[in-house]
Amino acid sequence: MANSLESRVAAVRRFNRFYTQKIGALGEGHLASAYSLTEVRVLYELAHRDAPTASELGRTLGLDAGYLSRILRRFTQLALVRRVRSKSDSRHVHLHLTKKGERVFVPLEERARTAIASLLRPLPPKRQESLLDAMQAVEHLLAGEQETPTVVLRAHRPGDMGWVVHRHGALYWQEYAFDETFEALVADITAKFIRDFDPKRERCWIAEVNGEIVGSVFLVRESDDVAKLRLLLVEPNARGLGVGSRLVGECTRFARESGYKKITLWTQSILHAARRIYQRDGYRLVKEEPHHSFGQDLIAQTWELIL
Repeated sequence: MANSLESRVAAVRRFNRFYTQKIGALGEGHLASAYSLTEVRVLYELAHRDAPTASELGRTLGLDAGYLSRILRRFTQLALVRRVRSKSDSRHVHLHLTKKGERVFVPLEERARTAIASLLRPLPPKRQESLLDAMQAVEHLLAGEQETPTVVLRAHRPGDMGWVVHRHGALYWQEYAFDETFEALVADITAKFIRDFDPKRERCWIAEVNGEIVGSVFLVRESDDVAKLRLLLVEPNARGLGVGSRLVGECTRFARESGYKKITLWTQSILHAARRIYQRDGYRLVKEEPHHSFGQDLIAQTWELIL
């Protein structure tokens, strides 16, 4: 048994040496940059998450607090990262990539995609699928069946609005028989959001699990004092992971920090799961009105949260 285990350990180490060499992880600067592999991972998380704290980053990456603190200190000195103290809780400091940080990260992300594509491209499609299946098997076995998937929230980027429109149209048709006029409404909302986007007072959050989009929500300006929560959606395969609660919670946090006094939202009485999330976050029902929309007889509800 000992020899068997030793041979397996040797096989894993051999694979590690092979793979780290293949992806260029052993170079002094990852992706031919001035940053280490760990530093690039930190930049990736900052680019794909919405204003995390240092402790959240450390938990996600499994990094020692002191080591992460040194990386963040260097990034701050290089003007890649800025720290913003939470208005709702002064104990929390949120991290943001600066414009310079975004300019540094974007080419690194493109180099990473190019490098992985160069590994896959020589393989026929069936062998690519075999490779991906094997990687998923390794991930599943080492993560453990009981481990809860990590939910990552990030800001919107090109291509996301198309996903939001498509998934609202398809999912609401499947679950509530809403017709295509609902999809048209979502398209109008997302188009207006992009055209009139005010980054200081508006935000879209995209939720991902293992790189796959599983949810979205928007907070938009209704007036100087009132924000409106819109288009909360969680994919069926991600329900039960707390995605909806995290998305709504981010809306509340951002609204408070942006100086709004109230959040309002418009929903339908048949959306029971969403209503429970709003109630848990402190929203109260202020108005109900029957109407016929999206091919259905519905009861519209207006909810409000006083900040």
